[in-house]
Amino acid sequence: MIKRALISVSDKRGVVDFAKELSQMGVEILSTGGTAKTLRAVGIAVVEVSEYTGFPEMLEGRLKTLHPKIHGGLLARRSNAKDMDDIQKHDIKPIDMVVVNLYPFEETISKPNVTFEDAIENIDIGGPTMIRAASKNFQDVAVVVDPDDYKNIIDEMKLSNGEINKKTKLNLAKKVFAHTARYDALIADYLAGVTEREQFFPECLTTTMKRVAVLRYGENPQQKAAIYKERTNGLSLPDARVLQGKEMSFNNYLDTHSALMLALEFDKTVCAIIKHNNPCGVALGDTAAEAYQKAEKADSVSAFGGVVAFNTEVDGAAAKEMTEIFLEVVIAPSFTKEALEIFSKKPNIRLLELPDMLSIKKAASWDMKKIAGGMLIQEWDYSGEDIISINAATKRQPTKDELEALTFAWKVCKHVKSNAIVYAFKDRTAGIGIGQTKRVYSAKIGAMNATEPIKGSVAASDGFFPFRDGIDVLHEMGVTAVIQPGGSVKDSEVVQAADEYGMAMIITGVRHFRH
Repeated sequence: MIKRALISVSDKRGVVDFAKELSQMGVEILSTGGTAKTLRAVGIAVVEVSEYTGFPEMLEGRLKTLHPKIHGGLLARRSNAKDMDDIQKHDIKPIDMVVVNLYPFEETISKPNVTFEDAIENIDIGGPTMIRAASKNFQDVAVVVDPDDYKNIIDEMKLSNGEINKKTKLNLAKKVFAHTARYDALIADYLAGVTEREQFFPECLTTTMKRVAVLRYGENPQQKAAIYKERTNGLSLPDARVLQGKEMSFNNYLDTHSALMLALEFDKTVCAIIKHNNPCGVALGDTAAEAYQKAEKADSVSAFGGVVAFNTEVDGAAAKEMTEIFLEVVIAPSFTKEALEIFSKKPNIRLLELPDMLSIKKAASWDMKKIAGGMLIQEWDYSGEDIISINAATKRQPTKDELEALTFAWKVCKHVKSNAIVYAFKDRTAGIGIGQTKRVYSAKIGAMNATEPIKGSVAASDGFFPFRDGIDVLHEMGVTAVIQPGGSVKDSEVVQAADEYGMAMIITGVRHFRH
């Protein structure tokens, strides 16, 4: 039976009602500082921890609960006669419940101008020590760190004459250790960011992710899946507000991520349509509607069932265009009221609103790829080359229009699975060759995917051309200018081939593989 509870919380949500219920069941309440003041203010009888231990709070509140009369009461095993003799000898009373949540370290370090000193002061010491001690002794002590658990605990106690069963206590203890592990990881991550910048990658990588939702299934129905959110300094995709539509799936999130990251490459109004984690149509426009029309036209067959991302507000005109075919997801910074009304007639289309999209690039984060028994991490590929300032490697320099088209194609190519070839004009993709083991095949497939004549287009390649055969194919398709990273032992032959055809070729020196 729960006879004595220690309550000391930073998050006071629901604590008054919870404490009232405990008090009415005859539970003696120990408390500290602000929590004790809050409870007393509503008439709940409270024994101050300092009064119980005979030792005052000190060091400006840093030292409150680190005392044998607290930890003895938490760690004493009720079934162990020696433990019970020890605490009785030293006038220590058993504590049957601990209600603690920790100093708001995560909230503190998320503030824009937080100082190092403020962050350090918000590292909780007594709280984690108490809840870990109590959780170790979960057979005898219930540990509550989540205000959402208050109601279920009170309901169980009322049904069980003030008792909480061992299964519930074990589940609460598991939650505690997950909670403290994440708390410590947040601190380690923050300190690594402050002190290990010269090393760039921390020696020990800790994760601080929280589960957002369990998904219906993974990539395939036989696979279970969930989505987690990491702590960042800005918004992230799991923060996107779902305005309508069916539950997001594992594949929906993968495709939406790809569409979002591609849309963020552009300052001008852009629409990116993704299918199976690859772009099938990307276009610029003066309006969202115009950008969508051109992107959809680039590959209308693949666009069916696709995921669409905008870097600008979606209005009624754009919504009307998009409801003409089946789409899985549309993500944008915002939607007008008219757009929402139009989409409401297609309730299966998932609408995601992510207001501050640019904050994704500002967020401190890694690109992580899981491998068997390990993890690869890298920076996100946010590099943006100034194509206009690069001199062509060929005899002919690109025209102004070609430079605009090459810049556009280069940004898109960065988001296509390797080996990648993108045919484009200055405002839209014309054909995309995706994920072939031979680059020349990507060149051929990209042309096959074109839904408009590509003569006069430019082409981008995410990696170097190992042979001149790729240039031969691009010439056959009517390409006038090419952009590629270079780095092949046959670069000179490739440039010579471009010169033979009167093509302009820019070699960036930067590769954008996407595996």
